[in-house]
Amino acid sequence: MPRCYQLIGIPGSGKTTWVKAQTWAVTCAVASTDAYVEAFAEHAGKTYSEVFDGVMRDAVSAMAETVLMAKSMGQDVIWDQTSTTVASRRKKFNMLPNYEHIAVVFPTPASDELLKRLASRPGKHIPQPVIAQMISGWEDPTPAEGFKEIKWIL
Repeated sequence: MPRCYQLIGIPGSGKTTWVKAQTWAVTCAVASTDAYVEAFAEHAGKTYSEVFDGVMRDAVSAMAETVLMAKSMGQDVIWDQTSTTVASRRKKFNMLPNYEHIAVVFPTPASDELLKRLASRPGKHIPQPVIAQMISGWEDPTPAEGFKEIKWIL
């Protein structure tokens, strides 16, 4: 049975960095709106923040296309999004109902570390109220959602 690794964590918690460090992940489809936005920005000679609003709809479509293509081939998927709420994760379960879902959870770093990480991403600004909303709305993943396994990355 193919697997879907749902990465769960706020921006700056280490999700994308973790994916890049996993040698086994090269055979997985990586679903990420950020990757699309970053590629578009680079091609346009602009920053992530400069193009975000204009391309996010296309980024969501491209991410869904990646997932559907992987599904048609029975390929494992790494879903690299914040996924901090049950509702956001439910959409992923619904798109990949015949997959084993593994939650890979990235706890929120201490505020000084988080600020340092977010500042290290030039041209990619996420407003503080957005980060605060993600933190306050955080819902831990549970087996009751349908996760076969929950891995905490410390």
